[in-house]
Amino acid sequence: MIVCLCNRVSDRDIRRAVQVHGVRDFEVLKDLTRAASCCGCCHDCARMVFDEALAQSAPASRDEPVVSA
Repeated sequence: MIVCLCNRVSDRDIRRAVQVHGVRDFEVLKDLTRAASCCGCCHDCARMVFDEALAQSAPASRDEPVVSA
């Protein structure tokens, strides 16, 4: 889905920035993708997608046992 109409930034672009490029700061995301950098209407949605992507990319807790096959 397109999150930022002004700069044609999709939710996949935001997730890719987190997963592939290692972006961990919303301001860096804005610089990289230009999302939420024009009119600001998409700021809340872009932030929500960014936060979800960060949560999904967080490493597993060290307390969880590692299962090997």
